[in-house]
Amino acid sequence: MTFLLTLLAAIFVLGPLIALHEWGHYIVARLCGVKVLTYSIGFGPKLAGWTSKRSGIDYRISALPLGGYVKMLDEREGAVAKEDLHLAFNRQHPLKKIAIVAAGPIMNFIIAIGLFWVLFMTPSEQLATTIGQVLPNTPAASAQLPAGDKIVAIDGHKVQTWEGINYRLAGRMGETDNVSVTLQSATDATKPATTYQAPVKRFMQGNDQGKDALSSFGMLPWQPNIAPIVGELSVDGAASLQGMKVGDKITAINGTPVTDWISVTRIIRDSPEVLLSFSVLRDDKPVELKIMPQGKKDNLGNDFGQIGAMVAQSEIVVPDEFKTTIVYGPGEALVKSFEKTEQLAIMTIDSMGKMLSGMIGLDNLSGPITIAKVAKQSFDISWEMVLSTAALISLSLAVLNLLPIPVLDGGHIVYYVIELIRGKPLSESFQIAGFNVGLLLLLGFMVLAIGNDISRLF
Repeated sequence: MTFLLTLLAAIFVLGPLIALHEWGHYIVARLCGVKVLTYSIGFGPKLAGWTSKRSGIDYRISALPLGGYVKMLDEREGAVAKEDLHLAFNRQHPLKKIAIVAAGPIMNFIIAIGLFWVLFMTPSEQLATTIGQVLPNTPAASAQLPAGDKIVAIDGHKVQTWEGINYRLAGRMGETDNVSVTLQSATDATKPATTYQAPVKRFMQGNDQGKDALSSFGMLPWQPNIAPIVGELSVDGAASLQGMKVGDKITAINGTPVTDWISVTRIIRDSPEVLLSFSVLRDDKPVELKIMPQGKKDNLGNDFGQIGAMVAQSEIVVPDEFKTTIVYGPGEALVKSFEKTEQLAIMTIDSMGKMLSGMIGLDNLSGPITIAKVAKQSFDISWEMVLSTAALISLSLAVLNLLPIPVLDGGHIVYYVIELIRGKPLSESFQIAGFNVGLLLLLGFMVLAIGNDISRLF
């Protein structure tokens, strides 16, 4: 059942993005006077479709839902009647070819901007960017960032949400340098903002690989002080199997005192397959337990520990000084959506460059299985998360398709730019050789990505 829901979620999110990407190619080709033969969502054998009586175009849904294609009349792919030569793609001016090929990625950029625009116009109550806690032995602690002050900028870029802070920090992954954090005083709003320099070394790599950017950097938002009292236990969880009981109050782990549930979960998550000593109070009597968190993997393949214990429910009240309501008008939301799209596009390209240079591991590459799992999780959270996930995937499709690799849209654009400059196309043999190299590169990346996906499952 979980597999089916994951598959349906992936189709629901990816299907429209692929269809609209191909529609971009399709509509611009028709506007440019090129004859379209086939519009397909998916590859391989045809599952369903129809042929237009007016245009003769074969619209189809095919068996392999990993992409799609628009087939156009082209002398390189078969004989073309003399009266139809002016409709063939290969006979078009290079600028028309570039427009047709670029239309797919451009459509994905438009989708991402549109979805972000809707999200920015949706009022949302969020935690203010006030530092609630600074973790020891982290860059934030080295810079002596004061808890309670409000973060207003990262590396000179203004931030208004913790999501924005997380993106800015994640963009520094693998780097060794100073991260500048600008803070506004919590006690005196008239006081000028202060900028701190926090040193990072191969940020989010080594022992910090797998952690989120905020935890790795060491500054966390306000978090409720939930008493570490066990409210529920999984029957087959490590905690239940190794003696923990409902009602136990955890007081220390490995001799380190804990006073809230969040500290407990952080230690457990960071200790997969590591034997931990739990000090608990049971009926006001101290009890010592030895529990080894079971090792699990998240959607990105990062290891984390889990003992199968849930906290006793309690009402959480967020103080006014730690929350803020964010809403933008249509104009400002549109500007914000363009800015976010630009920021994430640059971060995506930068991350790919870091993988190729070895600054970050190739295990950060994700494939269709991870995308499907993330899509499924977004449906479990909220409609806003579904739109956000779709926007991020659409943006990734746009950036990846524009890479200058033959067989991708970006590679085709390179060929047609060269044709525009030379006044004639590159030789067919040269183009075919380039496509073969590009296909090998693409297959290599796909094998690596799917291999990463599979390793994360196990």
